[in-house]
Amino acid sequence: MSEVKPFVAVVDDDESVSRAIKRLLRSIGLASDTFKTGDDFLDMFESIPSYRPACIVLDVQMPGLNGLEVQQRLAGSGIPVVFITAHDEAGVRKQALAAGAVAYLRKPFDDEVLIKAVRTAIILGQKT
Repeated sequence: MSEVKPFVAVVDDDESVSRAIKRLLRSIGLASDTFKTGDDFLDMFESIPSYRPACIVLDVQMPGLNGLEVQQRLAGSGIPVVFITAHDEAGVRKQALAAGAVAYLRKPFDDEVLIKAVRTAIILGQKT
């Protein structure tokens, strides 16, 4: 039986950001799925029990559910979250990290920092 390769879910309403992250992850050998909203991701996550990304890269501000609300809905799932945001507010950062986010990165982010955060998140997720 072959082991399922880890993949990352990228949730961001900015398609250019999602595409850039998808390319970056592909460059280090990771597959990814992209979603425009937290609602779209949660629909997939909740309707297909076997759908389990190794990590989720999650925008904070999106139409519908925001990133913090998606993080709350994932509580207890063991899926690590890496936040990305264009609007870095100290209170939001503190709330995200207190709820267990692996990283909270401001856009535009450094590619190497995002890669390191995703790799760390995947390792942490494998321990749960």
